[in-house]
Amino acid sequence: MKSLFYIPAIALLAAGLIVFAGACAPDEPVNEVEEVIEPVDNDYNENNNFYDQQIELPEPGVEQKTVSEALYERSSRRDFKTEGLSLEEVGNLLWAAGGVGVDGVSGATRTAPSAGGIYPLDIYLVAGIENEGFAAGVYRYAHESHALEPVAEGDRLELLSASALDQVFIKEAPVNIALVGHYEQTTAHYGDRGGRYVHMDAGYASQNIYLMAEELDLGTVAVGAFDDSEVAEILETGGSPLKIMPVGRVE
Repeated sequence: MKSLFYIPAIALLAAGLIVFAGACAPDEPVNEVEEVIEPVDNDYNENNNFYDQQIELPEPGVEQKTVSEALYERSSRRDFKTEGLSLEEVGNLLWAAGGVGVDGVSGATRTAPSAGGIYPLDIYLVAGIENEGFAAGVYRYAHESHALEPVAEGDRLELLSASALDQVFIKEAPVNIALVGHYEQTTAHYGDRGGRYVHMDAGYASQNIYLMAEELDLGTVAVGAFDDSEVAEILETGGSPLKIMPVGRVE
């Protein structure tokens, strides 16, 4: 793999959440989902304690498409193959969403901008059983070390799909990336207007995921129709879920 490269962030003011037409918040609560999550029986879980260590991600760096090509080809895709992703592909996607940029010493510069340099987003990976190099489960992306921090063991894609109006492509994708906002971090500096800035941050991050997916010949779509409390419970986060982005190889 080629060495770490830097692509200037595409400052697209993608404010607000992306919600499918006709898929706004339901009038009735989403059906309750089964909370018992069985651990996945695979070699990784047999030989390692899921919670014992971070998973170091390969150094990001791909140079197959120009930014212009990725922008032109970017599209929302919802038909995914069952084939899993590699640790390298996941590393590139998460780095694009919010990894360390050109200023790697202080870490002040990251791949997406943030109002006041606050970066109120947590980036989560919800992985199924088909992937290579990491077990099924929920992980938080640690941008400083470019690693996956284990949060919850087991395949939770069925639960995530159920919490998002049963949109089936969420459980069909091998991984989902979830963006979680902590409004208080930004509103402490900017007051009520800080809420708008958090949404803008989520827009920058999601666009970067779109572009990296194009670079890797993968597909994704930004989902905003889901039950906030159920998704927060699945991710085991105290923040506010803002977007879910299933990622996979397209049919």
